[in-house]
Amino acid sequence: MSVMSARIEYWRVAPEEFKALLALQLRLKAAIDSRLFGLLYLRVSQINGCAFCVDLHATDLRKAKESERRIDAVAVWRNTSFFSPSERAALEWAERLTDIRDSRSVDAAYDALLAHFSERQITVLTFAISIMNSMNRVAIGMGRKPEPESVSSVPSIAPAGT
Repeated sequence: MSVMSARIEYWRVAPEEFKALLALQLRLKAAIDSRLFGLLYLRVSQINGCAFCVDLHATDLRKAKESERRIDAVAVWRNTSFFSPSERAALEWAERLTDIRDSRSVDAAYDALLAHFSERQITVLTFAISIMNSMNRVAIGMGRKPEPESVSSVPSIAPAGT
C-alpha cells in the first residue's frame, strides 16, 4: 500500500458513480460563489475529520487566492470577524447539517440564511453540504489520505543548546 493509496481506489473501481458525484459537485459549485463553496467544504471536512478533504479544500482555497488567515480561521469562524454575515450564516448551516447529533434546532440557522440567500440558493447550499458529507464518508471509509509533505519541506527543530 503506497502512502497515497486507499483501502479501495473507489474512483477506479466505480468510475461512473464517482464521475456522477463529481459532476453534481461541479454543478453545485457553479451555482455558489466558489470561495464560499470552498469555505463550506473545508468546514464540513474539518467537522468530519477527513484529512484528505481538509487538505484538498484548503489547497483549493489557496489556489483561489483565499487568505491564509481566513483558511486558518474556518475552524473557529465564530470567534473572528473575518467572515461576512452571509458566510457566517452559511457556515452555521453547514455545521447544523453536518453534526446532526446536536439536538439544537436548525430553525435559527435556517432563518439566518433567509436574510442572505434565495430559496434556490439555500437548496443548492444544502445539496452541496450533503454531497461534501457524502464525499467525506467515502474518503474516510476507503482510507484515503493526503499526500505526505516532502521531508525537505518540513522544518526541523534544532536541539536546545545547538
